[in-house]
Amino acid sequence: QVQLVESGGGLVQPGGSLRLSCAASESIRRFNDMGWYRQAPGKQRELVAAISSGGTKNYADSLEGRLTIARDFAENTVYLQMISLKLEDAAVYYCKAHINAGTCYFTDSGRECYTGPDRDYWGKGTLVTVSS
Repeated sequence: QVQLVESGGGLVQPGGSLRLSCAASESIRRFNDMGWYRQAPGKQRELVAAISSGGTKNYADSLEGRLTIARDFAENTVYLQMISLKLEDAAVYYCKAHINAGTCYFTDSGRECYTGPDRDYWGKGTLVTVSS
């Protein structure tokens, strides 16, 4: 069972910065895409940023310019750098990894193929509080 563990959340003042981390229990090379979502109280969970297996990055339109998503294959970790934080950025930030059925990928052990169904894996989230 893949586990995703987020960290890096906390209290920050408006205008401040944070870097969130999402550490995976398995090689992130296996995932077709990984992303960060957030959910504020009373609101739906929304996509913040995503990165595909090929390295294509996508950002929520309203947040582009303030976010950078990056990954480290050696550490099996995806990062989200956030700058110029605003009060409305306060939320629980979740990491998600997606794998399509039949995906094959290379690890240090060689070529492997995923034989299960399309699947999403979620972390438990990290809380970001923006307050002066």
